Amino acid sequence: NKEVTAALVTGTADIAAVATNVAANLAAKTDGGIQVLAVNTLGVLYILEKGDSVQSMADLAGKTVYATGQGANPEYVLNYLLTQNGVDPSQVDIQWMTPQEITAQMTTSEAGICMLPVPAATALLLQDSGVRQALSLSEEWDKLERGSLPMGCIVARTEFVEEKPELVESFLDLYGASISFMSDPNNLEEAAALAARQQITASEAVAQAAIPQCNLTFVTGEEMKNLLEQYYSVLFQANPDSIGGSLPYDSFYYGVG
Repeated sequence: NKEVTAALVTGTADIAAVATNVAANLAAKTDGGIQVLAVNTLGVLYILEKGDSVQSMADLAGKTVYATGQGANPEYVLNYLLTQNGVDPSQVDIQWMTPQEITAQMTTSEAGICMLPVPAATALLLQDSGVRQALSLSEEWDKLERGSLPMGCIVARTEFVEEKPELVESFLDLYGASISFMSDPNNLEEAAALAARQQITASEAVAQAAIPQCNLTFVTGEEMKNLLEQYYSVLFQANPDSIGGSLPYDSFYYGVG
């Protein structure tokens, strides 16, 4: 993520896929130098467990949870869901690790609870039959009726958007077609082979299991703005610094107004 954001700030990259909170932070830091083009991923976070003690968010109170994503969407989403379910995040021993460290910890232990995104979560489920999916954080978010959980998006440098509008439109057309192809169940085998070939996943087997859980989407314009504003409002109330200290201006949203 640091490499991607640095490339956008320095202008060595024109378009990039980043987390939605990173997009808002970048817009704040660059004084509007970044625009969001589309939301491409909804919630992909899961609580996995070796055992059967977690049936709800409230059950995480007093537990140790291995988690990835400190200082990013995963941490903010987890803390918000805990709080909304009556659990102070300080009541949970959250141990921040890399996905690789979490996988090693879970597979070598007799018990354990973790939070992982797809495809790391999918790979762990395939690797260790003793691990089960305890909670989908997308489903837990939906219960709060705060709209969907937009976690990934495509952004571009505002200068590039203004200089090459036709190129941006062409890119979005192709990107939308790609999302449609990858998320069509009829294309799963071919899509999985492509993901493995591009080294997005460790294998075709992981890709086949992960793609249906990836919540791929393609949301643009006013719908994108409404979706993100609702999410950013939640993040702002929980921790203003998570989105750069303020809600993004309307000009942040490409194709709006």
